[in-house]
Amino acid sequence: MYSDGVLKPERDLGLRERQRVRLIVEPIDERADDREAALARLRAGIARMHFYSKGPLPSRAELHDRP
Repeated sequence: MYSDGVLKPERDLGLRERQRVRLIVEPIDERADDREAALARLRAGIARMHFYSKGPLPSRAELHDRP
């Protein structure tokens, strides 16, 4: 949360005191109408993918088969 010019984590980050970090900041818009619009865009994008699996899915052993 950003308040009074300071970023305040919502939970303990497990960092040592004065540890240097790299931080990526992305604002989260929590309005319900924005979430609904984002969900609609996601579903439309998925529908345009036209991805269909044909045949049986590979087994775990086949996925992890190494020469």
